[in-house]
Amino acid sequence: MTDLERYQDPSTIQRVIHTARTIAIVGLSANELRASYFVGYYLKRHGFRVLPVNPRETEILGEKSYPSLADLPVPVDIVNVFRAPDALPGIAREAVAIQAGTLWCQFGVINEEGARIAEAGGLTVVMDRCLKIEHARYVGRMNWLGFNTRRITSVRTGLQ
Repeated sequence: MTDLERYQDPSTIQRVIHTARTIAIVGLSANELRASYFVGYYLKRHGFRVLPVNPRETEILGEKSYPSLADLPVPVDIVNVFRAPDALPGIAREAVAIQAGTLWCQFGVINEEGARIAEAGGLTVVMDRCLKIEHARYVGRMNWLGFNTRRITSVRTGLQ
């Protein structure tokens, strides 16, 4: 198992997804064309409480945007990161300080130092994975998007 693969364990990902209720998205953009916006929108639609963390915005997706993790008014299950990899150690320190449950790093957000900081602080770390895609995979909503759900059938369900 490579270093990166240890942060992509399917059973860990499933546990995190099935137990989380509140997600802070660091770097959530108000621009509807950005991946972070689409992920935040999807997560809200699926019942998660989404807390935007972006000091340049006052509101995103109808939610107040906070300048930092330290400013969040409630405990957080997942800190989902849409920032450059070199920002991850600082974000990991903030996530540890607020006692978040998981540090989730989106595609391309890979920083071993940040992962070590989070793990040392007791957080679960998921790295180089998209929270929206993993949620859809394990909740069973990827089949209608044409993704391989590892289920062989000629019957389309839920699309009649």
